[in-house]
Amino acid sequence: MSYQTNIQVLDKGQILAECGPMRLIIGAWQGQVPQRESCIQAAKHSFGLLEKVAEQRSFLSRYHQSVPENADDLLPMKMLRSVLAVDHQLTPMAAVAGTIADGVADFLFNRGMTKVIVNNGGDISIRTGTDESVKVGIRPDLVDSPISHTIRVGDDRSSWGVATSGLEGRSLTAGVASAATIIAENASLADAAATSIANASFIKDDSVIQRPARELDEQTDIPGVYVTIRAGPFSEEKKDLALQGAMEKANKLIEHNLIFGAYVVVDEKVRMTDFVRHRLTGLS
Repeated sequence: MSYQTNIQVLDKGQILAECGPMRLIIGAWQGQVPQRESCIQAAKHSFGLLEKVAEQRSFLSRYHQSVPENADDLLPMKMLRSVLAVDHQLTPMAAVAGTIADGVADFLFNRGMTKVIVNNGGDISIRTGTDESVKVGIRPDLVDSPISHTIRVGDDRSSWGVATSGLEGRSLTAGVASAATIIAENASLADAAATSIANASFIKDDSVIQRPARELDEQTDIPGVYVTIRAGPFSEEKKDLALQGAMEKANKLIEHNLIFGAYVVVDEKVRMTDFVRHRLTGLS
C-alpha cells in the first residue's frame, strides 16, 4: 500500500489518523483519563486494516449472494456479512468505513478502555463500559450544516454504531435524502444500512438529476449505478413519498433486528423511528 500516513495528537487526548482516503478521529478513556498512547497504537492498527481492504479490493467491489466457504479473513468477511444482511444490491465496500471503525474500537476496548469513540468520516463506532454513555451529534444534511440534535447511547449495551448517508456525502447515493442517520449494534451494520436506506429514498421528479457512478468516480465499486448529483426542492407530497420509501426500508431492518433506529431528512422534512425519538435531544 502506497498511502502516506499521518498521526496527530488533538485536544483532550484524541488522535487523528490519516491514511490515503481514510481519516479517523480516535478517542479512548479509562474512567475520565484519556489514553493517548493507546490511541496512537490503535491508529497504527487502523493502517493495517485499510491495507487489508486494499489487498482485497477486487473481491470487495463485487456483488455477492453468500459468504464464501472457508472464508477466514475477518475484516473483509464482516463487510460482506453486513451488506448481505442488509441489502444484496450493495457491494461490501458499502460497509468499509464502519467496519474499519469497529476494528479500531474493538482493538481499544479489548485492551481495557472503558469508553471508546472512533469516528471514520462520520461513521462512528462506540464502545462503553458500565455506567458510561455518549452523545452523538446529528446533522440534517451533509453539506456544512451544524449539528441540530444529539442522540444518547451507551447506557444499556456496550457496542454501538452510528452512520449517516445522503446527498453530497463522501459516498455516492442513489436516493434523495439529505441525511439518513442509522443506529445499530456496530458501525459496520449501521454503515451498510445507512447506504441502503438513503438509496430507498429515491423518487422520480424533474428536480432529480442522476449520472452513472463511473462519471463521478473512476475507482467506484458501482460504476453502472445511477447516483444522484442534485435533488429538490420538492413538493410536500414528493417529500412524503421519498421519506416513506426510506422509512419502509428502515422499519424492515428493525423488524429483522438489524438496526435499532433511523433519522431521515428529505428537503428539511424529518421522519424518525421511536428508538431515535425517545433518545433525541435538541441543542441548547
